[in-house]
Amino acid sequence: METVNIKPRVVGIDIGVNQSKLAIVDVRGNIIARDFLETTDYHEPSAYVAALSEKIIMMAEANGGYETIRSVGISSPSANFVTGCIEHAANLQWKGIVPLAAMLRDRLGLAVALANDVHGTALGERTFGGAHGMRNFIVISLGHGGIGSCLFTNGKPHLGTRGFAGEFGHACVVPGGRLCSCGRRGCLEEYASARGMKKTAEELLASSQEPSLMRGGDLSPKAIASCCEQGDALALKVFREAGDKLGMALANYASIVDPEAIILTGELTSLGHWLTDPLEESFESHVFHNIEGKVKIMVSMLDDDERDVLGASALAWEVKEYSLFK
Repeated sequence: METVNIKPRVVGIDIGVNQSKLAIVDVRGNIIARDFLETTDYHEPSAYVAALSEKIIMMAEANGGYETIRSVGISSPSANFVTGCIEHAANLQWKGIVPLAAMLRDRLGLAVALANDVHGTALGERTFGGAHGMRNFIVISLGHGGIGSCLFTNGKPHLGTRGFAGEFGHACVVPGGRLCSCGRRGCLEEYASARGMKKTAEELLASSQEPSLMRGGDLSPKAIASCCEQGDALALKVFREAGDKLGMALANYASIVDPEAIILTGELTSLGHWLTDPLEESFESHVFHNIEGKVKIMVSMLDDDERDVLGASALAWEVKEYSLFK
């Protein structure tokens, strides 16, 4: 009988706009070690891959040895699982098409899987979070940089023909509306992301003489929420408009795919009921009547940093094993 040595660990990497987080994760989902590097320090993808490879090798050698690592999973904005490339990222400094999976595989000599950041988040929720045991669900990422989604249907992520499924933030909610970073107009991101809320606040302040605590102050979502807590009418209207548009867009999504649940993740979920109350009200008033009141809208219970590296590690376990060192 042939003895097969099973490599018991993978590396999960979550590439953020400002910082990339990486972790060694074992077969039980335990994080053995973690590290990070600043994404913005590397203006060329080749320099980033070189620095990331060095971090991975050093971290592996200090924690059981490089020979224990089976594969690598990466989640990133604008990543395409089908091609293994980051493609025309609006929020990263690397432009065009970056074959990141192939570049890292050549450096490390290990199998590498690359997927959109929300795909990674959804894998984290399915494996370790609120979607555990579900087969049909939607994960929505509400971040400062934008809005994304991943749909799981019959237990599998729906990626589309070319790998671009789930670009929920670029669904048009206002025809001819605000110019989006993608080059189109009226995208949901321009109304329900952090920058969208800031634009709404600026427009409301410019068009009204009504007193507001927002005048002359910080217009971040957190600051606007603080104004809401003090009863500021215009601040409440900012969240009402964002929640209305987000809830309507989610109702359209749910009416098409009939999910068990919609799980909200990302920085903006910390805003609490100021955003979720108008979102849920709008959702229930627009969703198809046969599923009204039946789709659970949940805020993720997992820590963003931990879930996303764990999601990337789950991606690593699914890729076919490959090694130059066998």
